[in-house]
Amino acid sequence: MLRRLTPVLLTLVVVALGITALAARPDKGDPERDADFVVLAGVAGLRWDDVDPETTPTLWRMAEEGSIGSLSARSAHRPTCPVDGWLTLGAGNFAAWNGSRTAGGCPATGVTVEQPDRIGANLPDQESVVAYNQDQLTWGATPGSLAESVRCSVAVGPGAALAAARPFGRVDRYAPVLPADPAELLGSCVLSIVDLGTVDGADRAIRTAQARQADAQLARVLAARPPRSLVLLAGVSDTDTPSRLHVAVANGPGWEQGWLTSSSTDRRGYLQLVDLAPTALAALGRPMPERLFVGRAAVPVGGRPADLRAAIDVPADADREAGARHSVAGWFFTVLATAQVALAVAVLPLLRRARRHAGPHGPEPVTRRVVAAVELLLIAAALAVPAALLADAAPWWRGQHAAWWFAVVTAALIVGGTAAVRLSPGHDRTLGPLGAVAGLATLVVGVDVLTGSRLQLNGVVGYSALEGGRYAGLGTVGLGVLIAGSLLCGGWLAQRTPRTWRPMVMVGVGSAAVVVVGSPYLGADSTGAIALTAGVSVAAAICTGGWLTTSRLAWATMAGLALTIGFAMVDLRRPEAERGAVGRFLAALGDGTGGLAVHRSSTANIETLVNSPLTVLAVAGAALVWFALLRPWGGLMRLFGIYPAIRAAMAGTGVAAGIGGVLGGAALDVAGAAGALVVPMAALAALRVLDHATDRTQPGAEAGTGTAGGPGGRPDARSEAEAAECGAADGPARVPAQGAPTSTAAPTA
Repeated sequence: MLRRLTPVLLTLVVVALGITALAARPDKGDPERDADFVVLAGVAGLRWDDVDPETTPTLWRMAEEGSIGSLSARSAHRPTCPVDGWLTLGAGNFAAWNGSRTAGGCPATGVTVEQPDRIGANLPDQESVVAYNQDQLTWGATPGSLAESVRCSVAVGPGAALAAARPFGRVDRYAPVLPADPAELLGSCVLSIVDLGTVDGADRAIRTAQARQADAQLARVLAARPPRSLVLLAGVSDTDTPSRLHVAVANGPGWEQGWLTSSSTDRRGYLQLVDLAPTALAALGRPMPERLFVGRAAVPVGGRPADLRAAIDVPADADREAGARHSVAGWFFTVLATAQVALAVAVLPLLRRARRHAGPHGPEPVTRRVVAAVELLLIAAALAVPAALLADAAPWWRGQHAAWWFAVVTAALIVGGTAAVRLSPGHDRTLGPLGAVAGLATLVVGVDVLTGSRLQLNGVVGYSALEGGRYAGLGTVGLGVLIAGSLLCGGWLAQRTPRTWRPMVMVGVGSAAVVVVGSPYLGADSTGAIALTAGVSVAAAICTGGWLTTSRLAWATMAGLALTIGFAMVDLRRPEAERGAVGRFLAALGDGTGGLAVHRSSTANIETLVNSPLTVLAVAGAALVWFALLRPWGGLMRLFGIYPAIRAAMAGTGVAAGIGGVLGGAALDVAGAAGALVVPMAALAALRVLDHATDRTQPGAEAGTGTAGGPGGRPDARSEAEAAECGAADGPARVPAQGAPTSTAAPTA
């Protein structure tokens, strides 16, 4: 009866802990109506390094009194050209202009603004732009949604006309340039959108002159602002490549001296361009067109330094880090994939010759020195991603040669981690390096998530605020490392416990990882938590040995489905702005926009599959496992037979990484990150198992602790340790009769 109830109890534990992780969300504050008028002022290309008290004194005072943040000017196209940025501002969704463009460039087109009267204007191209966004782009944006949400809006300048035009092209009130006294114009409607110009180019003198001109325009706007008004200033687009983070300032009643944030980023000091339209409507107390907006209203939060210079240095430094990360991340993953593929090729002949022959004839075994060197290289390869994550604790991006500084810091951390694993207790045991590497990787990612995921934001192996996919919690690469590390840790610990306790150990470690991944306070990745639950369930089902039978697979599937349903029920009960990925997807299915969500996810999977270097890691790792390690000479099957909990952990890692990548729109990226840790450790453990495949227990030795001899009767400390490990984990080793020695390996499960 106990054996039958164990899967049920384990399923309930995993589901309960997983749902508990989603049961509470951090309070970000509810935006309330605090203005009678809203003025949205945009400057294309304006960054925080353009702001100083001498060049932009008006903006400096505005930021000193109000709340500030880093703006991700993401649109439906990359880079975000000025026309794309203004359209996205007016759509509250990721939009883009329908003109032709070169790769990495902007469309060579101007905005046609017709003025049939002296009041408003018409944009003849607006209807074709709306059709293009709804029919050909994956976000289904409707340019003009912001203007449709208010009775009257004002636009000043051609860029503002794009944002203020209704879907059929009408601008309620329009002025091509800011009047000498704009008070009457800005007070004629509750919403005003003003184009203050552009700051572009790499020449500092030109940027300074353009920023000074935009600041003079801003001074006239602030002098003529209506009473009880909220003024939002934003760098609405990029003006060069690569993309950068831009200025965001909110000034008005209730927005004094704080950081800007929104529930779309869940990161203090960060918001998106699509958040400005919901912020304006929330400040005016107008209802949100939830089906049209993907952004969320921004709110001010505390914690900003009193000194504005110190406060501005924070987003300016984040912009430098994000820019440096853009150029470094590509070559890091390319080098990592190349190195791991080369190491996999180098391991193949070692696997062929790792099994030592006891007789007088046989191939010459590989020297211990070569094997030890390869083992160190495998450990270093497995620690590369955690070391790269930890490297962001050092400000490598501030130097002139950022890529070289990152390489030096990462290499030093890899060497230090490898030395720590080499000198750790139990390194000579078969699973010693595997357990140490898994523990270090889990510790690095787990501590980062518990402390706010600061290393992952704009980190080389994290996520970039410029890309706009994620701003807080656990990233794609971090998810893969945490899945692999936590499950391998669980398997390593379970292997050291009695067989009946192994499922409990695996569930305990896995459930803790599920909470870290799924909690909105921590990893904030509900789809990752669901994927990890499936992996933990599979690992717990087979960690005692045997195959993944129908009943075990049924319990694992039920655990994953139960957690998914639990997530969905809790998430759907939340307000729209607080829902996670699962709740948003189910809500989209309910309101008829689920097709767009599925299309975006499938498109993201295809693009990532084709363009990501992690795809090479995943494919190369799978090829090494299938065509080498799982062959009779590869050693992995023997490893699985001796250590069933490790087999369970690796199987669970494969299941969780595959599901997590597909559900998260990351294709094989999660599997590639997990494989970068698992495959080298699997190869190392297989080498050690093969090295002692012909070791024999000496007659009369005690069970589980008998002295083992290598070829020619040489005693081997690692053989003794492996024999003791097998004996402690899988019961006493068979003691052969005199003259009939047998292998110390336990029977294959």
